[in-house]
Amino acid sequence: MTNQLKESAQRVQDKLLELGYSNKVVELPDSARTAQEAAEAIGCEVAQIAKSIIFHLKNSDKPLLVVASGVNRVNEKQIANQLNDKLGKADADFVRERTGFVIGGVAPLGHIETILTIVDEDLFQFNTIWAAAGHPKAVFELTPDELVGMTHGRIMPIK
Repeated sequence: MTNQLKESAQRVQDKLLELGYSNKVVELPDSARTAQEAAEAIGCEVAQIAKSIIFHLKNSDKPLLVVASGVNRVNEKQIANQLNDKLGKADADFVRERTGFVIGGVAPLGHIETILTIVDEDLFQFNTIWAAAGHPKAVFELTPDELVGMTHGRIMPIK
């Protein structure tokens, strides 16, 4: 692990400190672009990976962040009904423009704009979870409660 974080990972580290959290961003030697890759690199269960998925809310033209357990698939219909909006796939340009991060490295915090966030209730079965930190090789460890505090996310079933 290197001491010098990539610029986007440093942005996440700075935001954590700004919010009063002591969580440390680490860069892995291998990619953590997928939940499986991240779990293997960290040595944890895939379910402990808090994957950040950006959707495009069609009616409001806003981004939606769903932070899901690495083993869960997002039930888009259910979330669309809860939010009374249509969920669309967010392409790479939309993700970069609205979050400031590339797909595969989207952190749950430190975005360019405030993003409505939903946190998967299944993450609460773990004491610690791992989230992307702004770069496909950067991650940080946190608790589910810290995740909700950092993101002001709504806890919901997502599958």
